Amino acid sequence: MSSEVSQGPLAIVGAGVMGTNITTLALGHGVPVVLVDVDEEVLAEARRTIGLKLRHGQLMGKFDAQRVLHPKTALTTTVSLADAAGAFAVIEAVTELAETKTKVLSEISQLVAPGTLTVSNTSCIPIDEMAEAVARPEDLVGVHFMNPAYMIEMVEVIRGPRSAEATMTAVTELLTTLGRRCLVVNDGPGFVINKVLHPMINTAAKLVQDGVASVEVVDGLMEGCLGHSTGPLATADLIGLDNLVDSLNVLFERTGDESCRPCDLMLGLVRDGHFGRKTGRGFYDYSNPSNSSNNVKVAS
Repeated sequence: MSSEVSQGPLAIVGAGVMGTNITTLALGHGVPVVLVDVDEEVLAEARRTIGLKLRHGQLMGKFDAQRVLHPKTALTTTVSLADAAGAFAVIEAVTELAETKTKVLSEISQLVAPGTLTVSNTSCIPIDEMAEAVARPEDLVGVHFMNPAYMIEMVEVIRGPRSAEATMTAVTELLTTLGRRCLVVNDGPGFVINKVLHPMINTAAKLVQDGVASVEVVDGLMEGCLGHSTGPLATADLIGLDNLVDSLNVLFERTGDESCRPCDLMLGLVRDGHFGRKTGRGFYDYSNPSNSSNNVKVAS
């Protein structure tokens, strides 16, 4: 198995927040992309978003201008998963629902050649659970990119019990090409980052729900006393509260840990369509451009 980018494009399945982030990362490091989604309108919006993110990455000094590929020439968008068949590697970046990821990964494994690096960008679902559905479990590995993937250099790589050594070598080579550093963890619900982070966010939200402290106070204490660059509730808004609830449900269902049962405040925000930054409102309100911090509390 090889991850030489000269073998073809990188295929990314899912044109949401993480799919567009990872596409931006690849184009910014000179890797052409085939981006797959089921919705033409989503793909059209993804092209616009990727262009904006590429400019943002360049302004922030995250990309070498000599290597950046333009979306018009190096990005192919398609609603046909079959168009991913010729890729040197495939990254699944669909919603954090086990049945959805499993279905997509199963279809990918039937299309690509044996030995093709197959990556699930997952935040909580065990890799070996998804490996049950793929044709060649040895080709599957997990990579937990942070949001935004083109800005944050460290990633969590999850070695499944059946991930081959060649797969681990290939994913390391791919991430190196993409300018990422990685640390490898063993499989299990939530892995390391979200097994720690998501129950903490849920607890922070429950403190607000129970009237112990406001959103700003919870985040301010974590930032000022513990040195967190972003408080847990602002982090939740960045992750997306809908994604967070999905991940917490994965953790709760697989571990029975009550700290992972999504609290009523978070469930209410999601039910009302307030997912965080991507919808303009979550624990904070991001819709007022005159607010210099763009970070006004709305949850209580």
